[in-house]
Amino acid sequence: MVKTSSLRGLFTSALIGSAVLMIAPSHAANSVQHQQFFESIAKLCGKAFAGKITAGGSEDDGFSGKALIMHVRECSETQLKVPFHVGDDHSRTWVITQTDTGLRLKHDHRHKDGYEDKVTMYGGDTRDVGTANMQSFPVDDESIVNFKQNGLDQSVTNVWQMMIEAHTFTYRLKRENRDFRVEFDLTKPVALPPVPWGHE
Repeated sequence: MVKTSSLRGLFTSALIGSAVLMIAPSHAANSVQHQQFFESIAKLCGKAFAGKITAGGSEDDGFSGKALIMHVRECSETQLKVPFHVGDDHSRTWVITQTDTGLRLKHDHRHKDGYEDKVTMYGGDTRDVGTANMQSFPVDDESIVNFKQNGLDQSVTNVWQMMIEAHTFTYRLKRENRDFRVEFDLTKPVALPPVPWGHE
């Protein structure tokens, strides 16, 4: 006769096994979407592209009227560094990193002397599967603290999006009363920009 404790053990094992079977396919699907998105950008490594503001521009935004260049400059199996040049301002680099749960986007801001800006390495992690062409990065807690410390309360609801298609890469920032978008033409690589500040 089988003891009650043994039956409980078998039942528990069966439940755990079933849970693993249910969770594994979903996790694998998420990983595929993030990986495909990451690889689509990685294929552009070493190239630079010109962009233009397609939404949310204004005369005093620091972007309008200036040459906008993205450069997929540094690429490893788990991280991409993409400087975003705005005219003669070479302070911004997007850092896209693979994590255990998806992708992370951070904004590395430097001064001309290479030192970090007070507002730097802000961004967030993906919270859903996204698609092979689009990923969203809601602001994380660490960035919210940084924004508040530096008087940028309007940024605490930021959501960044990146979209990549056959001919276009789009960078988008969304929050209340703000929808800023820059689209880069991937069909026409341009001359490589200078080294971003603080990088070699």
